[in-house]
Amino acid sequence: MKQRLITFIRVMKQTGAHKVLVTYLMFVFIAAWIVLLTEPGITRYGDALWYCYDVISTTGFGDVVVHGFIARTISVAVTVYSLIVIAIMTGVFSNFYTQVIREGQRGTLAAFLDRLEHLPELSKEELAELSEKVKKYRNGGN
Repeated sequence: MKQRLITFIRVMKQTGAHKVLVTYLMFVFIAAWIVLLTEPGITRYGDALWYCYDVISTTGFGDVVVHGFIARTISVAVTVYSLIVIAIMTGVFSNFYTQVIREGQRGTLAAFLDRLEHLPELSKEELAELSEKVKKYRNGGN
């Protein structure tokens, strides 16, 4: 689990996604503040954040609605930015899982090569098991 977290952090840094997420969160908090200042029907910052959540999730509960031009423009900006961030994060998660699989394969290959290096020391059962793995690999893993 710890290795996967390290891999995830490494992928986030390699792709720059951590900067995208921090910038996005700052944008959402600023957008909520602007909605609070420009929309008379929203009187608490928590309600403005809730409204931004409605917009981000495209849930649209309808309990908080904006009517002013500025708040609606902010809503469009939050929606578009959210779609972009979601697309970026989808790629980051795909990259992360690819890295996890690759690291698992490297570990399996290293163990396999280690056994090959010690071939004369293996028992008949271990040699038979190794032979089966090679046959399975040649047949495409089936």
